[in-house]
Amino acid sequence: MNRRPQAVDLLAIGLGGALGALMRWGAGQATPNADGFPWTTFAINVVGCLLLALLPRVVTTGRAALFLGPGLLGSFTTMSAASEEGRALLADGDLVIALAYLTATLLAAVLAVALATPRRRLER
Repeated sequence: MNRRPQAVDLLAIGLGGALGALMRWGAGQATPNADGFPWTTFAINVVGCLLLALLPRVVTTGRAALFLGPGLLGSFTTMSAASEEGRALLADGDLVIALAYLTATLLAAVLAVALATPRRRLER
C-alpha cells in the first residue's frame, strides 16, 4: 500500500520543480530559437525523457527520487511547452515545420526512453 505523502515529500517535489522550471527558462534564454524550429524545447524534452528513464537505475525510492523525478525532471520537460510551440508554428502558417517538430519530438522522446530502458537477454 502507498503511504500518504508527508510535507517534506511535497517540499522535495516543489523544490525540484522550481529548479527544473528555472533550468528550462535558463536554457531558453541561453539558446533562443533562430531558424523557426524550437530546438531548445526539443532538446530539453528529449534529454529530459532520457534522464527520467535512467533515473530508476540511480535512485529508486525516497525523497531524492521525488526531487529528481516528478520535481526537477517533471518540470524541466513539459508537453505543454512543446504543444504551445507547435500551435504557434501553425498560427504563423508553418504547417510543415509544426508537423515535423511535433512528430520529431514524440519520436525522439520515445527513442530516448527506449535507449535508457534495460534490455533482457534472451536465454537459451
